Amino acid sequence: MLQSTVILIILSLFLGAGVWLIFIWAVKRGEFDDPEGPKYRMLEDDDAPPSDPPPRKDL
Repeated sequence: MLQSTVILIILSLFLGAGVWLIFIWAVKRGEFDDPEGPKYRMLEDDDAPPSDPPPRKDL
């Protein structure tokens, strides 16, 4: 019983350290810099207006 408890504690510490390292890596990479931006960026109209179609040549 004691041995399995110690193993589970060690495994949980390693798992917690791994998650913490991934979180630190994501923060340094800038993943959480602007969480509000994408929902406003999709509303911006950056597309060029459609041009008139070329005139047709009658055959």
